[in-house]
Amino acid sequence: MIIVRLLLAGLLCAFSVSRAQETLFMEVPRATYPEDKTRVEFEALFSKPPPHGYLPVRVNIVNQRKTDGSINISTRSETGSDPSSDSELTSEFELFSKSATATSHDLLVPLTTDFEGDGTTVRVTMGGSFGRNSGGVSSSFAPDSAAVLMSESLYTPSSSTLDAELNGRSSGYGSYEFAARFEPTRMPADWRAYVGYDALLLTNTDWNKVPADARNGIEQWVRMGGRVVIYRIGGSGSFNSLGIEGEPDGSTMPYGYGSFELDSIQQVGTGLSAKKTVSRFSGGSKAGRPHRLSLIKDYSSAWPLHIAFGQQKFSYALFIIVLIVFGVLVGPVNLFVFAKSGQRHKLFITTPIISLATSVLLIVLILAKDGVGGRGMRVALIEVVPGQSENRAYVTQEQVSRTGVLVGGSFGLTEDAAITPVPIENSAWARLSPGMGGGGMRYTAKFKEGNLDVTGDWFQSRSEQAQLIQAVVPTRGRIEIKNSSGAPILSSTFEFPIESLYYKDRSGGYWKAVDLEAGNSVKASPINRAEYELARDTEGSKLALRQRRSLLEATGRAGHFFAVTSEAPAVETFDSIDWISTQTIITGPIVR
Repeated sequence: MIIVRLLLAGLLCAFSVSRAQETLFMEVPRATYPEDKTRVEFEALFSKPPPHGYLPVRVNIVNQRKTDGSINISTRSETGSDPSSDSELTSEFELFSKSATATSHDLLVPLTTDFEGDGTTVRVTMGGSFGRNSGGVSSSFAPDSAAVLMSESLYTPSSSTLDAELNGRSSGYGSYEFAARFEPTRMPADWRAYVGYDALLLTNTDWNKVPADARNGIEQWVRMGGRVVIYRIGGSGSFNSLGIEGEPDGSTMPYGYGSFELDSIQQVGTGLSAKKTVSRFSGGSKAGRPHRLSLIKDYSSAWPLHIAFGQQKFSYALFIIVLIVFGVLVGPVNLFVFAKSGQRHKLFITTPIISLATSVLLIVLILAKDGVGGRGMRVALIEVVPGQSENRAYVTQEQVSRTGVLVGGSFGLTEDAAITPVPIENSAWARLSPGMGGGGMRYTAKFKEGNLDVTGDWFQSRSEQAQLIQAVVPTRGRIEIKNSSGAPILSSTFEFPIESLYYKDRSGGYWKAVDLEAGNSVKASPINRAEYELARDTEGSKLALRQRRSLLEATGRAGHFFAVTSEAPAVETFDSIDWISTQTIITGPIVR
């Protein structure tokens, strides 16, 4: 018992030294006996939430009571202050604590997307065995700048000058912070904790302090398109010495659809160049626009998938005619024919009958015109990374759908995924378009047994809506080369057929193979660079701009391939939608 008390005291002391600026709240319930020091601490691992994705929250529970306990947690993320135009996303969690234990739990609090730049506010409320308390954190990001995470060692000497430079450039009226800060030893392990940020900045010393599981999560996020900039103290160190494996291109290591980058500072405590750093992560930089701006702009104008899906006219005229007929029947005809003078009491019978009949007619017309359920199209860009430590597919899936009458709208994501609604071109069907803020949408997302269950306005009746889904899924699929010289002989271990595959070898040659199926080998045919680039551009024209740029980067690498198929499985969402087309573009290294 003495050992248990010492362990609890040590953990209690460790919890108490977490940074106050990131602590959402601490609840210390009334002691149940003199030595009872039970407490619960909620800590945001990043100092401010990103404009979309998740906020990682660590819950530290020291239960010195003689009974087990439970905690019910509700969260609310919202943007702006006008409920009619902004959006809200709520979630719930439940944690259990055994008697005489100290435990730590990492939660991912789902966030609504800040489309207008008004900022995001997150509120966390706790109830249950240990009392009730709540706290929150908020943030706002400059309209055209990246959402940046910065380690404490860089943040402290640099934040004031970076903020001043950022606000001096901003065309907005707010006061913005350049970055959120973090403590390297207290980083989350799940890649989804980073998905709302564009870049992560830290020193080589900080990188070595990041726990192994958190490093793995960061590397997965980079595969999805994240950027990590490591500032070497004194300029010494390499990717290899940092344990980052790959094929560097100078000071940059391409890594999936993202990159690791090396830079230098003179010593610990040296501030970063404000002008250079802010320019590096602005919307006009070489790295392209921030993810938040991509969400706002890439899908609302000239989005290839939406154009391919086509438009459907909204039948105003038919319903206007029905309403005019209803008005004539329920008014003059009802008054002067069905319930004429001396028979006005019949109005109590004829009026409900006419109204009911009109309602039934409208329902029949809606069902006949729009049907039940919906139809949609999807396109996915997937980076496949084989190997003992990987064997994962990094999926970015775009999808658009048009619905008729829906009964319910809940669904579950069984993969490790993040889902974000995106604004599309304004129309009578569109429920989220530019200039609407969050469209007044109300979403719910709950983690249940490892899956993400969602309800609310993700899919609505008689609507046109779109989502971007990012997921990391395990796979044994790969493309293998069977020979070391001559025309490549390729084979696939994917469980679905590949229609066309294009390969850039390490000597600068270009190849094409068709109709690859698992277990069969296919000899590739030589093509020239122009044919290779035409195929790449043709497939890229199916994607939104951000994914198109990712494909362009991935297909420039020697020893890598890109392949096209219409039979690969997708990340499934709402099962009432008939997905009439799913196009998939796969990239990755050839395995020898």
